Amino acid sequence: MKITVLGVGGMGSRFALMLHQAGNDVTLVDGWQANVDAIRQNGIQANFNGKQVAAKMPIYTPAEVAQAGLQADLIVVFLKSNQLTATFSQVRALIGKDTYVLCLLNGIGHEDVLEEFVAKDHLILGITMWTAGMTGPGQVELLGDGEVELQNFEPAGKDFAQQVVDIFQGAGLNPHYSENVKYSIWRKACVNGTLNCLCALLDCNIGELGKTAEAPALLHTIIAEFAAVAVKEGIKLDTEEVYQHVAATFTADIADHYPSMHQDLVQHHRRTEIGFINGAVARKGQKYGIATPYCTLLTQMVHVKEQLLGAK
Repeated sequence: MKITVLGVGGMGSRFALMLHQAGNDVTLVDGWQANVDAIRQNGIQANFNGKQVAAKMPIYTPAEVAQAGLQADLIVVFLKSNQLTATFSQVRALIGKDTYVLCLLNGIGHEDVLEEFVAKDHLILGITMWTAGMTGPGQVELLGDGEVELQNFEPAGKDFAQQVVDIFQGAGLNPHYSENVKYSIWRKACVNGTLNCLCALLDCNIGELGKTAEAPALLHTIIAEFAAVAVKEGIKLDTEEVYQHVAATFTADIADHYPSMHQDLVQHHRRTEIGFINGAVARKGQKYGIATPYCTLLTQMVHVKEQLLGAK
């Protein structure tokens, strides 16, 4: 199977490296020129659970895809949500009639964008609990263990989705085939819709947020808004279980972790994925006539902070 990893940041590098080490045919596509140049010269350089490893794979910018004549059986997407439309417009030549797209991005509503570029029965959705971080162009830190949950968007894609599970299993990515991945996507979106935006706005890590007296009420209210909208999408979230799941992070091993939105916005002044997390809930709430004042305000405040910091 020819696999293209689209978006070679921390997580894209992890999946590319592990799939490559398992003997798969992996090609990389990334829009950050400094990252492309570094990987072309030295390969992906990784601190892989304390061991320094390097792996060279062919890498292209999106603008080079058509001329290079690349083909893919599977595209694994690790772009930022706000890059989906622009990047997929550039790499249309990569998508043949038999190409499948696996989206593992944080947030909700990505299928609404991807349906413009790939048939629904060739779309696979999922989540991953692996972690990864970039320390520089072509350099990543890959620590700890994780897992992947995925499911075909339409019934016709089930056989291929199960092939992906087998390939990921061989690469040590700990996948499992889900019968209800949309529930898991919304559940994880609740994590990001609370911890990510709050830590970014308050400039704190997860543990520091959890020590505040207001944290429980904030979590309960935001999760309730997610749940009210999710019902209209055919998903019934167990709000108390989701709250306990999120609150458990306050005292877990990741308590001193700064979520990805904090890293993007506060540390690197990059635009965030708020539009596909709280922003998606606000848009869907408006569509269904459901009030989402907290998600709406949080989305507006993150966008304001993006402007104040000159995020790009």
